[in-house]
Amino acid sequence: MSEIGSALRIGRRVVVTGMAGAGKSTFAQQLSAKTGLPVIHLDVHFWKPGWVEPSDTEWRDVQSMLLAGEQWIADGNYHETLDLRLERADTVVYLDTPWWLCAARAFVRGLRRPEGSQLPDGCKDTGWRRLRDEWWLVWRVWLGRKSERERELALVARHGSHTALHILRSKRAVRQFLDDV
Repeated sequence: MSEIGSALRIGRRVVVTGMAGAGKSTFAQQLSAKTGLPVIHLDVHFWKPGWVEPSDTEWRDVQSMLLAGEQWIADGNYHETLDLRLERADTVVYLDTPWWLCAARAFVRGLRRPEGSQLPDGCKDTGWRRLRDEWWLVWRVWLGRKSERERELALVARHGSHTALHILRSKRAVRQFLDDV
């Protein structure tokens, strides 16, 4: 766990994870602005043109290529491939945002796409698709509100015991973390 309050050093390969709607992409962008580390938004790389899901092997191969560099911030919560990110990471930031706030953010994203957000190549954004996908996340957040945190942290313990783990539980903790980097 992090010790907030003095200058905080993070590694050069950072995993940012947490529940859907936790603020991973926003945090990754803010951390990148402070550190100069490039951001890998996994959601942008997951989808093939036309919103086609890759096979498990294809997705693992794509991530292996993305994570081959020596400096990056990878944000996303793909549990099935978290082990790949943790193998290379030296720092993990888990955004432990309350489930109700995550659900509210997904609900709002269904109404309007956040400014500056990227879409995967060959994938079109429509109001109906965004509404359906984001509001489905509200349901997923509700279902995982008790188990997802434990599942994620168990994966970090199993595959990322060599990393520095920072669990941020509030907006204030996020601001303090970024101020201390």
